[in-house]
Amino acid sequence: MSLTYVFKRLLGMLPLLLGVSLILFGVLHLAPGGPLDVYADNPSVTQEALEQMKRAFGLDQPIPVQYVKWVGAFVQGEWGFSIRTAQPVVEEVLARLPATLMLGGSAFVLALIIAVPLGVLSATRRYSGVDYLITLLSFLGISTPVFWLALMLQLLFSVQWRVLPSAGMQTIGDGSFLDVLRHMLLPTFILAFASVAGWSRYMRASMVEVLNQDYVRTARAKGVSNRRVTYAHAFRNALIPVVTVVALDFASIISGAVITETIFAWPGVGRLFIDSMNGRDYPVLMALLMVGSFALILSNLLADLAYSLIDPRIRYD
Repeated sequence: MSLTYVFKRLLGMLPLLLGVSLILFGVLHLAPGGPLDVYADNPSVTQEALEQMKRAFGLDQPIPVQYVKWVGAFVQGEWGFSIRTAQPVVEEVLARLPATLMLGGSAFVLALIIAVPLGVLSATRRYSGVDYLITLLSFLGISTPVFWLALMLQLLFSVQWRVLPSAGMQTIGDGSFLDVLRHMLLPTFILAFASVAGWSRYMRASMVEVLNQDYVRTARAKGVSNRRVTYAHAFRNALIPVVTVVALDFASIISGAVITETIFAWPGVGRLFIDSMNGRDYPVLMALLMVGSFALILSNLLADLAYSLIDPRIRYD
């Protein structure tokens, strides 16, 4: 892997992120209404106060001027202030990011550990009872709505059996490792379940294709054991297409699991996005959307780097 290639890719992110920011900024500010509409029907907020708020947040200026000022401040790390809470946007995002990384990272690792072996097992035992069972479970996972499954698990484990907490990150006054772990179990399973269903299907399809290649048939004709053929010859090549899908899903860890965090009241970036969207908090929304966009672009670069590690024949100059 050439460092020059990595450097060029990183430089290429800059105009791409600039274009994304221009589109997002325009869409947010051209939408009907505005961030101060929530105060319009409040009799205690006068028109003079609304005008002062517009000037304070720069909303009285033309949209192009607002965008140029926002870009200049954003690249310097000054992301503005939240319209809802009047707190610095950077502090709000950084305060929520660890919770999202902890939840999403746990679900990502769990899904990877389960999905890859299931996909390999399904491919090596095609058209067997095991393959049909894994396929059935995968289709159920793909077709099951996340919000419905989350609510059903809450009803079962939190309301009926009362063995797990229904929401939040920790119990007030506790906050121990075991307490946080108990709060993580349900949302982590929900996030991992959806990923396992999709990744295992991709892994199976890729593995089946590789197992039908000529070099695999040659290895078997030479008397190489099925286990060695599967894991020494076919497995690494089968991972290459799967890495792309996994890398794109990895970006969702940074951008936050919106539905899951909202249902389980998890204090992460996803829930902050919903709260900011409902309150039309433009500065926070722009920051979260840009963080998510950067994570998506970075995940593509990481996928390319992973290709060269999996297959030494792949080189980037």
